[in-house]
Amino acid sequence: MIERHRFHSICPYFAMFPEAFVRRNVLAWSKRDDIVLDPFSGRGTTVFESLINGRKAIGCDTNPVAACLSMAKADPPALKAVLARIGELRKESARFSTRSAEVTDEFFTACFHQETLRQVLFLRKRLKWRESRVDCFIAALVLGCLHGESHRTEACFSNRMPRTISTKPAYSVRWWKKNGCLPPKREAFSILATAADYRYQSPLPPIRGRVMEGDARKASSLFRAYKEKVKLVITSPPYLDITDYHEDQWLRLWFLGGPMKPISGQGKDDRHRIVECYWQFLSEAWAGILPLLQDSAQVVVRIGGTRLGPDELKHGLLASLNSTGRKFWLREYRQSDIKNGQKRTFSARSPKAGIEHDFRFQMA
Repeated sequence: MIERHRFHSICPYFAMFPEAFVRRNVLAWSKRDDIVLDPFSGRGTTVFESLINGRKAIGCDTNPVAACLSMAKADPPALKAVLARIGELRKESARFSTRSAEVTDEFFTACFHQETLRQVLFLRKRLKWRESRVDCFIAALVLGCLHGESHRTEACFSNRMPRTISTKPAYSVRWWKKNGCLPPKREAFSILATAADYRYQSPLPPIRGRVMEGDARKASSLFRAYKEKVKLVITSPPYLDITDYHEDQWLRLWFLGGPMKPISGQGKDDRHRIVECYWQFLSEAWAGILPLLQDSAQVVVRIGGTRLGPDELKHGLLASLNSTGRKFWLREYRQSDIKNGQKRTFSARSPKAGIEHDFRFQMA
């Protein structure tokens, strides 16, 4: 069995596909030094797994949480630099005093111990994750530690919460009061240093990738140097009518500079409810990556949703790919069981099993 690289689990993220899925397709449809693209990079599984296996890799995502995680994995700094920066931040934080609305907000004071909240607010203000690869990696560690099941582990900062999603403020406060849960006092910098040591026990990949915070529909502009160089695309676009990633990840988005309350619809393309608009969105996304593809490039797509069956998905994907003006052929179709699907995270009445659909297309 291949030992799982510890970077993969830095932070759980919805709609993430397993590393084994990426590895199988990378090894089957590309060679060493080929370029692999994921235009919906999520937590960076495609990019990072490609790098581990000796492929060059690029990716993009409009969601800042996804961009931060993918960027951190694609171009990680040395552990020595990460630990030195954490030590530097710890010293600087001693002089930091809080002057923000979060200090008196009921959710934040119930979610974090007063001292832990002060440290989190300092890190939120001080980390320049878009400018520094060291700060980006530390921010990614924070995202993975920001909230979680604090009654089971000391490796998270918050009162009891799921690690996968950020529960809504009013619901969280009611639940904590009902169950008598108080925020634990946690020293953020010690937790981050321990987390860094743990993650870096897996060896770094031999090459570095490139991830951009940006829209798939503008991928050819984001990656001009890669025109007609991409051999393989492995991606999982947002599913039709499943989830709003900005709303579900609101607390992590807040840490990266977003608003202190969840805002539904903040990410315009996070959730599509109208089938026609969904396929139009994907048509535009494929058009955005088309200039990057080599002739005969392959596009592997994992997709799902409760409203579209395999025939509808096959037709919609093929039509949206062919709308770019190039001809694509379906080469392979598989079904995959969802063992821990996001839909059942929200509803006990959801089916015990679900299906995701894997398609492989090739450009003529």
